[in-house]
Amino acid sequence: MGRAPHGAAGRFAPSPTGDLHLGNLRTALVAWLSARAVGGRFVVRMEDLDRANSSSHHESLQLAALEWLGLDWDGPVVRQSDRFDLYFAAIDQLRQAGLVYDCWCTRREIREAVSAPHGPGTELGYTGRCRRLSGRERTERRGSGRPPALRFAATTAEVAGTDLMLGGVVGQPHDFVLRRNDGVPAYNMAVVFDDAAQNIGQVVRGDDLAHVVASQVALQRALGLATPAYAHVPLVLGPDGERLAKRHGAVTATELRERDFTSEVIVGKLAHGLGLTQGPEPLSAVELVASFRFPVARDPWVWAAEVPR
Repeated sequence: MGRAPHGAAGRFAPSPTGDLHLGNLRTALVAWLSARAVGGRFVVRMEDLDRANSSSHHESLQLAALEWLGLDWDGPVVRQSDRFDLYFAAIDQLRQAGLVYDCWCTRREIREAVSAPHGPGTELGYTGRCRRLSGRERTERRGSGRPPALRFAATTAEVAGTDLMLGGVVGQPHDFVLRRNDGVPAYNMAVVFDDAAQNIGQVVRGDDLAHVVASQVALQRALGLATPAYAHVPLVLGPDGERLAKRHGAVTATELRERDFTSEVIVGKLAHGLGLTQGPEPLSAVELVASFRFPVARDPWVWAAEVPR
C-alpha cells in the first residue's frame, strides 16, 4: 500500500443511486488531481451492483456533475453490471484454491451473534459460523432450500501497509461475502477485480472505507493481483458535525447549480478545505494539477450552505 508510480491510473467509482453530493465531488477532485499530477489516466467506473436503486438517470446526473466540475476521464465508462461473468470466473479461481465457502447466515443472525455477551465477533461483524459447520450441518442447510452466499476464507491474520493519507496502517482481513445469496457479486469482489483489470495504481476514496483495505489486500494476494496505493480522504460534514445530508441545505451538484454556484467557486472551496490553497478563491481544477501533492488536509471539512459569490 505504498506510493503510486508515475503515470499510474486513478479512478472514480460511484454507485449510480443518486446525484453526486459535495463529499463525492471532493473525493472525485482529489482522485482526478492525484492521477493527473503524475501524468496518469483517470477512469470512471459505475459500481451499479445495487440493481434496485441504480439507474441510467442517476448515472447521467453523476457524469454531468463531473463534467461541470471540469473533471475529464479517459476511455469509456465501465459498468459493473456488464461484468458479472468476470467476477464469477475469479470466484471459481478462489474456490479451486479452497478459499470459498457457503454461508447461510442472515444479517439478523450475524447481529445477534456479535451482540451476544462474549460473542465471537470479528472486525466487520461476521463470526465465521458457517466456516466451522460440520458436514452434517452443511447438508442440512443445503436441504433447507435457502440459497447460500459465498464467502472468502481469509487465511492471513494481519495486513500491514502505508496509506497516502493515514500513514502506516495494520488491519485484520475478514471472511467477507464474494457473492450474495441472490446471485449478485458483492462489492469487495467486484472492486478488487476491476481495480486490477483497469490497471488502477492509486485508489482515492472516503475514509469511511479504510476498514475494508486489509480484506481487499488479502483478496488481491489470493488472486495474484497487484495492490494499488490507497489514499482515504476525510468526509464532508454538515454544520452539526454529522455526515453531510440533505438536511444541511444545497449539497448535491444539481442543487449547487440551481443556486447559481459556479464550478470554479465550488472547486475553490473544495481546494481550500483540502489545504491546497490559502483561501477559497474561485479557480479551475486544471489550475491545481501542477502543485498537487499528498497528503491533503486530514480533518473533515464542514460545509454550511451559503450564498454564492
